[in-house]
Amino acid sequence: MIYLKSFKFPDEDMEFDFIIKIQRTCYDSFYPFKVLSGHKFKRIDFEPVTILYGGNGSGKSTALNVIAEKTKIIRDSIYNKSNFYPDYVNMCEMSISRDIPGKSRIITSDDVFDYMLNIRALNEKIDNKREVLIEEHYEKKKAVYHLKSLEDDDYEEFKRIQQVKRKSQSQFVRSNVKDNIPEYSNGENAFKYFAEKIVDDSALYILDEPENSLSPARQIELADFISDSARFFECQFIISTHSPFFLAMKGAKIYDLDENPVTVKRWTELENVRAYYEFFKAHDEAF
Repeated sequence: MIYLKSFKFPDEDMEFDFIIKIQRTCYDSFYPFKVLSGHKFKRIDFEPVTILYGGNGSGKSTALNVIAEKTKIIRDSIYNKSNFYPDYVNMCEMSISRDIPGKSRIITSDDVFDYMLNIRALNEKIDNKREVLIEEHYEKKKAVYHLKSLEDDDYEEFKRIQQVKRKSQSQFVRSNVKDNIPEYSNGENAFKYFAEKIVDDSALYILDEPENSLSPARQIELADFISDSARFFECQFIISTHSPFFLAMKGAKIYDLDENPVTVKRWTELENVRAYYEFFKAHDEAF
């Protein structure tokens, strides 16, 4: 399914006219101006799965964030925008084949990282509360022998002590604090996050380097999941990556941002993939 049909970025002439017009010399950077135009990246024509490939600093994440801002899709993590970011986004143009579903979203590495940190923080709070309850159980156990000293208005305290009286320490703690959230490896948590977020059929998903924290096996699993979602569940994906497992997805259209001007390539032509190929070919006897 194709919702976003094409997207146009400002070219060098448009950017030059804007910068001359504002004449603000107090800024050292006009980001995101001059990033994509430096690679002569003017236009993307989308397929159900479109991939932006390139090394660090190639502008692939910038392009994804600009597209996400222009389409106004859901974003969890805060994106640090520059003073000129709104101006740049306003100069971009997009063409849609049909309305972009409201449940569409962008998923970034920061989202996955925050998700893992939140799990750890929640478990830390649970652990701290558990320690408090263990101490409380001990204190209330001692108070069982002094129930008669409680006044009538101490009814809630009376119930609490009765609860302690009937339960062991472990039973008392379990009844007053929830279990820890299961903590997995970073890769398992990352995959779990994607599986939880890419749940809606008929939606546009923008994924920024989804391979981060994922093992090769998990990357293959997520790539298959993305392919099936695009093929059978009317989802569209725009992905930035240099992982061969995502680049090899059948039918994916790949823009090579390491080229100037940016060109569309087959995954087997990409420098990163060729480096893997040559490495394993050189060590073929080891296998």
